[in-house]
Amino acid sequence: MHELSLMMGIVDQLRKSAAENDIKKISKVMLVVGDMTMAVPDALQLAFESFKEEELFQNAVLEIRKEPVRGECRDCHHNFGVEDFAFVCPNCSSPNVRIASGRELYIDYYEGD
Repeated sequence: MHELSLMMGIVDQLRKSAAENDIKKISKVMLVVGDMTMAVPDALQLAFESFKEEELFQNAVLEIRKEPVRGECRDCHHNFGVEDFAFVCPNCSSPNVRIASGRELYIDYYEGD
């Protein structure tokens, strides 16, 4: 379950940012997770729950926004949703595709006081 190690890194970033901004309690965290990360939202939620004993996160809510895998053809510049990791342009059949989204894993924002 790599979600626990991912969440440990996320929580470390939140702790650091909260300390720098004199925030004592975090109430909400918005996390963006791309489908290519293979991170399971339910497992991320469960991993986040393990930090709830810490005063900083006691009443915090984790929200997750999933980002689908999208490609952009480098030949015809067509943007498209990637299905089943088939990185071939549906417009011109070119395999010359750039991954435009789906690899994200970041804290979009957090709220607290």
